[in-house]
Amino acid sequence: MRTNDLVSLSFARALLKDADIPHDVFDHNMSNLEGGAIAIQRRLLVLDEDAPQARRILSDAGLDVRRF
Repeated sequence: MRTNDLVSLSFARALLKDADIPHDVFDHNMSNLEGGAIAIQRRLLVLDEDAPQARRILSDAGLDVRRF
């Protein structure tokens, strides 16, 4: 998942945490350096083996989880 929407990112992280799916956010600091510009989005990443379940959980919650 890629986003600069901090509310959606927080919601997604809460959903993954509740499902015990390990995850991490990348590019958080780079996005902050750019002043929150849309040029650099934060990326929420999970392990390959957890991706199908994570994608289903986030998609069911109405979040955009397209592959990049």
